[in-house]
Amino acid sequence: MRDKRRQRRALRWSWALLVVPFLIPIAVGIVRFVVGPGHGLLPLLAVGPATAAALGGVMYTVAAGIVALAVETVLLIDLLPAGPTRQAEAGLAAIVGVTIAGAVTADIRRRRDEELRDVRTIADVTQRVLLRPLPGQVGQVRMAGRYLSASSRARIGGDLYAAVPTASGVRLIVGDAEGKGLPAVQQAATAMGTFRDAAHEEGTLSAIAARIEATLDRELSEEQFITAILAEVNEDGSKIDMINCGHPQPLQLGPDGPRLLGPADGSLPLGFGALAATERIPFTITLEADETVLFYTDGLTEARNRAGEFFPLTECASVQTSADPHTLLERLSAEVSQHVSHQPHDDIGLLVVRRQPP
Repeated sequence: MRDKRRQRRALRWSWALLVVPFLIPIAVGIVRFVVGPGHGLLPLLAVGPATAAALGGVMYTVAAGIVALAVETVLLIDLLPAGPTRQAEAGLAAIVGVTIAGAVTADIRRRRDEELRDVRTIADVTQRVLLRPLPGQVGQVRMAGRYLSASSRARIGGDLYAAVPTASGVRLIVGDAEGKGLPAVQQAATAMGTFRDAAHEEGTLSAIAARIEATLDRELSEEQFITAILAEVNEDGSKIDMINCGHPQPLQLGPDGPRLLGPADGSLPLGFGALAATERIPFTITLEADETVLFYTDGLTEARNRAGEFFPLTECASVQTSADPHTLLERLSAEVSQHVSHQPHDDIGLLVVRRQPP
């Protein structure tokens, strides 16, 4: 109900704003008749089409210019038989010039808006291809994911997540490709494509990690890497095996409050495995009914407010109790947005796994 009221108010304000370019020259004309000539009001008539160019399209701008010219014409008739003054002639030239320039600008903006819509459409399609919908429930395991983009012009980046039901259980990956833009997207696409194949074909998480790393070594440069968590959830959700490849620790949510999982230092990211002195060590956690595990990328914990303070993940209200995956994502996203109070500086990938009661 409140949303509908806000929408109606916004609609009324938008209509009121569209009338402004036509009211400006009329108001200037009325003031000119009241105060008389000699006050330098005529150039203000050009403000109407200039405002229209900022608000609307070509025909809207031309219409505002016509209204301004009509008001100017009425004012010129008032000057007869003395004839138009230089100020009046300058006002006419200003209106015509501003209207033409505004119409051209509005057309350029329209074309750029169309290009931007095309880019966003392509980005949305690409994201749906890379970040395929997660299975809502497999056995007693419920899950949900969300991607919060740091870009206002595109909704895709280097953060990644995927879930693949297999004979061994649901296998997951949550990761963050180094860098920004298309190179990061390429890394994410490479990692997820390999993961989806390896999840069905490899027997262990370590083997899956090794296969992803081998693919990255072949296709990416030496300076590129991906931090990631690989996990395997058994059918009833009571056990989760994980392997951390330089990624932020997942968070277990339950009656005892949030608890970080696994070693704090982790191991080297995917792409740097050959530099490690030892192999990555998997670890296992148990999950009681109605408990939840939150996987996330570092864009969440490194989200800063205007004072430069990081988002307090383990202290925020959303993670103090276990909740339905979609509810948790809604609450957490709202808290992050409130904390940063502006567009986040880094993408955020979130994946939630919850064990349902039998």
